[in-house]
Amino acid sequence: MSVLPALDEKATYVERMFARIAPTYDRINRVMTFGQDQTWRQHAVNAVAPPIDGRALDVGTGTGDFLPLLAAWMPVGIAVGVDFCLPMMHSGWPKLDATYVLPVAHSAIAAQQVLTFVGGDALCLPFADNSFDAVTTGFAVRNVTDITAAFREMWRVARPGGVVACLEVARPQHRLLRLGHQLYFEQIVPWIGTLLGSDRQAYTYLPQSARTFPTPPVLAEHMRTAGWQHVHYRYLSLGAVALHTGVKL
Repeated sequence: MSVLPALDEKATYVERMFARIAPTYDRINRVMTFGQDQTWRQHAVNAVAPPIDGRALDVGTGTGDFLPLLAAWMPVGIAVGVDFCLPMMHSGWPKLDATYVLPVAHSAIAAQQVLTFVGGDALCLPFADNSFDAVTTGFAVRNVTDITAAFREMWRVARPGGVVACLEVARPQHRLLRLGHQLYFEQIVPWIGTLLGSDRQAYTYLPQSARTFPTPPVLAEHMRTAGWQHVHYRYLSLGAVALHTGVKL
């Protein structure tokens, strides 16, 4: 049975769903990906390679898994995670080890390393144009109502020369691997969510949303349409995940 919401109900549905699963989200992610989700994020951070005194933004940050990884590249930089689900960011707050610092001039260097959360919508980011050296997003774009608009907002807030990295689920190219991946993702993952004390409906939505998500070549076209150039993608974990990158020129 499909649990995918209508497009005009999607934002509300997604926000409420993630609010429900926030307390167990990280633990289930680690289990259902066999611990690979952090490795995938590290590949994305390595791809954007923010400067040591730079500013990095993670869109759809959830519990903020990207922020410590970005901060490791920026000993005197600022890493900001933006999400519209406040309970998810609340669950991730222990990962952050600094207080919020008011924005400084683009040419200035942060006096200390800062990690922080900001409430906001991926389709209307609450930041000025040309604010960030690097932008990441992981498993969030499939939850927005307008993929091109989301990438256009990321492009807007990125500085010229800035790099975006997008992690999203994909479907393995090899037929047998694809069948095995589909079986695991659509039949077993919902039970993992249930057994670990979370919301079975949420972990049914997640595989179904992945099934209807654009393929990596189509997602790359969304990025190009939004303004990103030198768009490339590669598969990780035998094709279960795709990492897209692009540059703002």
